[in-house]
Amino acid sequence: MNDMNPTPPPIPPVLNAGATLAASPGGSRPLAEDPRDRESIHGLFAAIEAILRQPRRILFSLRQPGSGNLIFALLLIAVVCSLVYGVVVGAFSGHVQYWAAPVKIACGLILSALICLPSLYIFSCLSGAQARLVEVVGLIAGLLALMTVLLIGFAPVAWVFSQSTDSLPAMGALHLIFWSIATYFGLRFLCAGFAQLSGRSGGLRVWMIIFLLVMVQMTTAMRPIVGTADTLMPTEKKFFVKHWIEQLEKPAATPPVRR
Repeated sequence: MNDMNPTPPPIPPVLNAGATLAASPGGSRPLAEDPRDRESIHGLFAAIEAILRQPRRILFSLRQPGSGNLIFALLLIAVVCSLVYGVVVGAFSGHVQYWAAPVKIACGLILSALICLPSLYIFSCLSGAQARLVEVVGLIAGLLALMTVLLIGFAPVAWVFSQSTDSLPAMGALHLIFWSIATYFGLRFLCAGFAQLSGRSGGLRVWMIIFLLVMVQMTTAMRPIVGTADTLMPTEKKFFVKHWIEQLEKPAATPPVRR
């Protein structure tokens, strides 16, 4: 005979909000709660793997004694990847740009980070984040490493366009799009790091705007990066908006000569 009062099915458990947030880099779950966060990072390839797949490992390692080796590895990744991407940028014009564009991109990236480092540390202190200077340096190093690794992913696409079009504005816009996407993910990593340091995000948002402005102005201060000019470095000071408008208003130039 059938049971007239079957046992009701169990009610599904309510998911913890913290567990949901933990899926993103900026989740509020404390570091080292997951044993995988405490796995040590040795070597450049391990650092690249961690920054892409397990950024919480990077954040945890930066708060441990002896984090200088990891910071050096992240900065080395940023320099090498920016040099490689710079070769692709230089392939549009060829000749001297094969070495000039990589050097300018790598130097511009590092200089932008150094210029903005003091303001980031000050904003972190004002926002209540319990971050030491070395941890702030590590977060910027992680930001640069993630940015440049993503640019390497875009490099084959950029190379195809550099070999199939002679439009300087189009190539400049393409590289700007790739840079914007890479910067977005890099800044997400930075936000995740400060979230783990219990800092408020108001000052950090202001710093992000400053960092973006410094980087785009650096591209103008070190022009030409895409294309060619009579001199290796500019002889005239310009604001980046004015420079971009002038480039868009220029008539079509003679296709670049590749040697």
